[in-house]
Amino acid sequence: MEHERLVRMGKFLGRLVLVIVVAGLLGLIGYGYLGNLSANQSEVRVPVTLEAQ
Repeated sequence: MEHERLVRMGKFLGRLVLVIVVAGLLGLIGYGYLGNLSANQSEVRVPVTLEAQ
């Protein structure tokens, strides 16, 4: 009896972890598509001094 209970608890925890992982991946994918993950682009000009050797 105790063994069966532990097996059921293990299956439940395994399914729970799987559901949480899948939900996290779906959330990450959704945020990647719908969220603004692109960087703001702007032109940058910096003067550079080169020393001849």
